[in-house]
Amino acid sequence: MSADLVQLVTDLARRARAASLVLATASTERKNAALTRLAELLPASTDALLAANAQDLAFARENHLTGAQIDRLALTPKSIAHIAEGVRQVAALPDPVGEELERTVRPNGLEIRRIRVPIGVIGIIYEARPNVTIDCAALCLKSGNAAILRGGKEIFHTNVALAALVTTALADAGLPKDAVQLIPTTDRAALTTLLKLDTLVHCIIPRGGESLIRFVTENSTIPVIKHFKGVCFVYIDRDADPEMAEKIVINAKTQRPGVCNAAEQLLVHADVAEGILPRLAQALLAHKVELRCDPAGAAILQKHGLAHRAAEPQDFTAEFLDLIMAVRVTPSLDDAIATINRDSSAHSDAIITRNAATAQRFLAGVDSATVFWNASTRFNDGFEFGLGAEIGISTDRLHARGPMGLRELCSYKYLIAGNGQVRG
Repeated sequence: MSADLVQLVTDLARRARAASLVLATASTERKNAALTRLAELLPASTDALLAANAQDLAFARENHLTGAQIDRLALTPKSIAHIAEGVRQVAALPDPVGEELERTVRPNGLEIRRIRVPIGVIGIIYEARPNVTIDCAALCLKSGNAAILRGGKEIFHTNVALAALVTTALADAGLPKDAVQLIPTTDRAALTTLLKLDTLVHCIIPRGGESLIRFVTENSTIPVIKHFKGVCFVYIDRDADPEMAEKIVINAKTQRPGVCNAAEQLLVHADVAEGILPRLAQALLAHKVELRCDPAGAAILQKHGLAHRAAEPQDFTAEFLDLIMAVRVTPSLDDAIATINRDSSAHSDAIITRNAATAQRFLAGVDSATVFWNASTRFNDGFEFGLGAEIGISTDRLHARGPMGLRELCSYKYLIAGNGQVRG
């Protein structure tokens, strides 16, 4: 690793730390002014952004990326307008900084208040989606955090162009331009350096595939907020409404199969499997979903002449990110809960049932970040939760869990007011 590269990343982090101290006390009006300006600059810069994006798309084709991967990289005038609208939505959200969480007065007269404050400097490591650059910049800015962004090499030119707009918006609003910085190299050593700067950077958030997240987690001396993968379950209870079950399973699996909150695993209660599983299978097969079944499920589908294949053991803990679903028949609610707690990634899991008592047992017993009753797992999303946007979905337990919006990008501190008290 070159000394120049270490110095570059370290200097960038020092500037981010200095900017974070300014941003922590910036007014809501000034932060919103920067966001509003950014939302104006994005569509006004469409031609320049598309030109930069064209370089990345050419690189992607030269390196034989798949059509789906290239599609994720691509910007269009419509997607740029959508990104700008997301920035406006963040500007419209309440500012979490300074929110009072708790106030008590001790018997000796000390007044103790706990308020939300920014985390400080947040490093965000992500892969190929260009909207992430703007989403993360906007969320960190509104929550008073400085951001260090490190995107994938596949989208480097687009990210440089987007980051330049953020810098302009910050300067136009009178905020430090170093409040949001993009690491100006795709050299992996720059990431390794960043992950060791624990005196300057306070939190790392990786967004991407499991291999990226594991690399970041294993190499960082900075706290990492993460989710490794989304192995999400839908459990069809014996009291499920068949029509509702079909609607939810199809949505959870097929609406966007390549995302972390798509359902990968289907559990069906044995008491209703003979009746409801063929219906679900027919609907899934119509959407070109490959079914990988346990012996009980396979026997039912075989009887009805429905296409399937025998599941391998690893299928039952797999994140397919594709039109593939593992299917099991389960003897009881308790077994379903135990199976999910053992085999899921604690991301998003759902029960379909008309029985409220059963639902409550499931909601209490499943140890996941988000648990649904009669709703698709696809709703585990910051925008759908009313957070405006999200910087990621955490399956950690400290300090944030589930979609991470503005409040989850804050810590807190205590403010103590006295009138001369001393401790005896």
